[in-house]
Amino acid sequence: MVVQAAASAHDVGHPPFGHLGERALDRLARDRFRLREGFEGNAQTFRILTRLDEHDTQGVGLNLTRAVRAAVLKYPWLRGEGGERRGAASHKFSMYVVDVDDARDALSAYPRIAQGQQTLECSVMDIADDIAYSLHDLDDFYRAGLLNQATIAGEFREWRRDLADLRTLDTATLRDTNRSPGHSLELLWRRLSERDPWIANADAFDAAVAKVTDEVVEGLLTVPFDGSLAADRSLASFTTDWIRHLQSSVEVHRDPAHRSGHVMLDATAWHEVAVLKFLHERFILDRPDLAVYQRGQASLIERLVDGFADWLDDPYDARRAPRRLLDLVDMATEDYMRVLHEEPQLLPTVDETELRRRAAGRGIVDYVAALTDAQATGLDAMLAGRTERLWDAGQGL
Repeated sequence: MVVQAAASAHDVGHPPFGHLGERALDRLARDRFRLREGFEGNAQTFRILTRLDEHDTQGVGLNLTRAVRAAVLKYPWLRGEGGERRGAASHKFSMYVVDVDDARDALSAYPRIAQGQQTLECSVMDIADDIAYSLHDLDDFYRAGLLNQATIAGEFREWRRDLADLRTLDTATLRDTNRSPGHSLELLWRRLSERDPWIANADAFDAAVAKVTDEVVEGLLTVPFDGSLAADRSLASFTTDWIRHLQSSVEVHRDPAHRSGHVMLDATAWHEVAVLKFLHERFILDRPDLAVYQRGQASLIERLVDGFADWLDDPYDARRAPRRLLDLVDMATEDYMRVLHEEPQLLPTVDETELRRRAAGRGIVDYVAALTDAQATGLDAMLAGRTERLWDAGQGL
């Protein structure tokens, strides 16, 4: 039940427009509101469960057990931490400074788990998430006909052909030329080896590329999905075989590496999942023809954040801001004041006036992050005075 609850809850912190919205809110939180921690979907999930959403008791979130709260802490550290024993700080994290107390309380139920490691239930959820993300998105994009086999095959073929030359290039050059076939795949290897040297292995990566090339690029993708029952059966068989393979690759470790839990994928499967994720990250999410649309979504998020910030700065009209927005600002202010009095060393500043300004920013970010895509679009139109559906464009906000 704990794993099921964590799996159901682990993505509730995603803001409007998914990872694009996450990047936009992170930049705005840091640049506009000087929130050093910015925004992170995993940390937002924990904040929602333990503070922002309420069931029947004020101030304790959903009042979940320690086991469930700990099971969503995929990256149980603050921003910039978590990498000391791996040589590089992690870019992901699962708690903000204002939520540290609750995270400590949740993890206190597991005194034998090392600092920076997932609980057993969390590691099971994390593996399931990796498997689902790597395969079901591939399933969706294949059905939609969005994966161009020739383009993908060229990336994999050129990487193998030019590997010796690619390895001589510095990472900055690779980034500048990432649209050249083979360069993005080499960049993937560089990221894996830099961020996770405890498991990244060149031979395992090479084997993973070979398996994905054989079974996906030169196998599945060579036959376009035509919507027939036969195509459905073929795709279901492909997905089932891969899930079974990855499930059989799960290992249990008494003394796991830093960050990973006691249950994890073996090194071979870990690299295979990374290469599978690469397919839709490189050939769907990074498609140039989506850039204009994505920039529009980022601009919409920015307009919402700026619009609500300006509204709260208006001494004559701030009281008419959305009630939930005002509540979230009050909660964030209360949280920052508590940290100021109990653990001021965790804060970048102890100036109370400045902290209150940053708390207002956190409240605005909390509010915008909770919107659906449709709600964000409707609110943007309302703030610009462009909607004719006055009474339902912001329904439920």
